[in-house]
Amino acid sequence: QVQLVESGGGLVQAGGSLRLSCAASGGTFSSYGMGWFRQAPGKEREFVAAISWTGRSTYYADPVKGRFAISRNNAKNTVYLQMNSLKPEDTAVYYCAAVFGRVATVHHDYDYWGQGTQVTVSS
Repeated sequence: QVQLVESGGGLVQAGGSLRLSCAASGGTFSSYGMGWFRQAPGKEREFVAAISWTGRSTYYADPVKGRFAISRNNAKNTVYLQMNSLKPEDTAVYYCAAVFGRVATVHHDYDYWGQGTQVTVSS
């Protein structure tokens, strides 16, 4: 059983930056592909970014390409999401997720989820 705890959310002005962190425990972190998803009020949960267990492969949703960067530190069992040039439409609850042995961009492929962290971008 893998536990995931996100942190780093908050309120930021448009154009600002935030870095989200997701700390994992209870499993072999380096065996899991990791992803970030987000869900805004009244909307479906959507894919944001994913990274392979080695960190060599990364994937991004079109709306965040060039602004967000996913990375991981397997020695610290942590995955990060650096978010730059934030826009009001980035406002959502951001979730970290883990999938065993592969990387995925679809939420139902993931095995474990964190509780989420709120990101609010003011205009």
